[in-house]
Amino acid sequence: MDLNALFYVLAALLAALGLAGVVLPALPGLPLLFAGMVLAAWADGFERVGMWSLITLGVLTAVSFIVDFWATAVGAKRVGASRLALLGTILGTFVGLFFGLPGLFAGPFVGAVIGELVSRRDLRPAGLGRATQVGIGTWVGLALGVALKLALAVLMLGVFAFAWWW
Repeated sequence: MDLNALFYVLAALLAALGLAGVVLPALPGLPLLFAGMVLAAWADGFERVGMWSLITLGVLTAVSFIVDFWATAVGAKRVGASRLALLGTILGTFVGLFFGLPGLFAGPFVGAVIGELVSRRDLRPAGLGRATQVGIGTWVGLALGVALKLALAVLMLGVFAFAWWW
């Protein structure tokens, strides 16, 4: 097997992992996608995908980090989430990974609700309703972040394909 073919297979695996990572929070999605693209460009000797294309892809990857934090913060701030609710969202996301797809959806919500309840120390019905609002708002922010990262991934694939074939 040709060594370049091995590099292309590895690049494709990195890109596939990166695309999965757009929706799976445990994987750094767009950085893995970017690494796969850089590896493919390197295997080609940077003949098809040059410096400017790679800089553009790198900038889009950096933007994905900003999008992640921004979207979660917007969702949480719209409903007045506490810092513990945000921490609960992060912890809930990681715990949710162990429960498959349902855990990926429920984990951030449950973590935000628990974090808000711990922060407010209010178990009355009004307090539970408030914590639920925070959970929903934080989850909506995470969903917005995933949608924006998915759009960035498609844009990155388009930039790479354009550079590769034209």
